[in-house]
Amino acid sequence: MNLPPVPLADGITMRIPVPDDAEALADAYTRNRAHLRPTSPRREESFFTADGQVARLRDQLEQWESGRMVPWVLAGAERILGTVALSHIVLGPWRNAHLAYWLDAGHLGRGLTTLAVRSACRVADEQLGLHRIEASTLVENVPSQRVLLRCEFTRIGMAPDYLHIAGAWRDHLLFQRVLNDRPSA
Repeated sequence: MNLPPVPLADGITMRIPVPDDAEALADAYTRNRAHLRPTSPRREESFFTADGQVARLRDQLEQWESGRMVPWVLAGAERILGTVALSHIVLGPWRNAHLAYWLDAGHLGRGLTTLAVRSACRVADEQLGLHRIEASTLVENVPSQRVLLRCEFTRIGMAPDYLHIAGAWRDHLLFQRVLNDRPSA
């Protein structure tokens, strides 16, 4: 499937990454290391290198080609400012995916994450034919919860010890957005 870039705001575009993005992604993760540390799994040092991102991109693009994932980068004029992904895509009667995202610390509070999440939901509905998207946040991650609520997600529960984040199993709030009521194909 070909997904064209989605213009968000201020020259920032949401697009499928290419292998040449590895160095810019390594820079983005390095630049945002402290910002992302409280909400991310512990990362090996190699994750923050271009070689580490080459391997990660290779895996993501293989999943993209097989229809199991849609990875996007938020690309500014000079650097990558974050990522959005629909992963664990399942078709058939479930037609579901899991949403994850992050934005550069220097671009928070401008509505970019909300625009990106809305765009991902639109693609999931209109181009992927999904019925539902699920997302989770750490219990204390109120800004991310606000993004989800602005994007018409509904809180559906709490999952104890859901993900291993920042060195510990952490509780997460679960959210979903039902995109449509079409029958499954």
